[in-house]
Amino acid sequence: MLVTTKEMLLEAQKNHYAVGAFNVENMEMVQAVIAAAEEMRSPVIIQTTPSTLKYASPELYFANVKALAQKSVVPIAVHLDHGNSFELAMQTFRCGYTSIMIDGSPKSFEENIALTSAVVQAAHGAGIPVEAELGTVGGKEDSLDNGEGGYTDPQKAKEFVERTNCDSLAVAIGTAHGVYKHAPKLDLERLSAIRKVVDIPLVLHGTSGVDDDVVKECVKRGICKVNYATDLRIAYTKGVKEILAENPDVFDPKKYGTRGREYVKQYVMDKMQVVGSTNRI
Repeated sequence: MLVTTKEMLLEAQKNHYAVGAFNVENMEMVQAVIAAAEEMRSPVIIQTTPSTLKYASPELYFANVKALAQKSVVPIAVHLDHGNSFELAMQTFRCGYTSIMIDGSPKSFEENIALTSAVVQAAHGAGIPVEAELGTVGGKEDSLDNGEGGYTDPQKAKEFVERTNCDSLAVAIGTAHGVYKHAPKLDLERLSAIRKVVDIPLVLHGTSGVDDDVVKECVKRGICKVNYATDLRIAYTKGVKEILAENPDVFDPKKYGTRGREYVKQYVMDKMQVVGSTNRI
């Protein structure tokens, strides 16, 4: 069933687990994520980034998720990840997305507040929750390049949430987008400090490649939504490459798409166990 992230994340916060948010690039990945959620009896968030929405329209991605969600008993949200403009946020809002992220973190503090507040005001009128970001998750993913990033200041986070009325907040504590060259060292004490002064659900970005035990500790300290993107692409591509290596004459996309879908499903199931969202339905 199609739902918003509002109650989903508040329930996770109340019961001390997190919901996995998985970025998808095609129909097979949508199928894999929802199949994993059904098998694990887990709520799930399916996300698309701005560059993914240049590859195909938000209407097309939403239609894929909606078609499967209507036949599913697990709560499924469709979320804009790293929305980079008011216009894109409104485009996804109008076509049916049930959750919106507006990422004003590259802007100044006041500009971020102004942009986030505008999206919140528009989305809340229809009951759609908004995720924002303060501090900048570093690294490069899609067309997003945030360099080394910058950590979230707890007191500024408190002020930001109070002034914008956002529903969840992505925090920068040392993760990065893309593939890590070395295991990241996260500032867990900073996360705990943010949790003490911010009462809405907190979000961890750039989690692909972060050690599972570290993710579990972040959840214990207040993370309610954990994003995975890069590793899903790697899993899907691994499956495609294997089939083509086994039989270079294969020309039916269903053949290699099936293997890619299987690998994505297994990855998502593993991460749902890490964040503690299994058997919640």
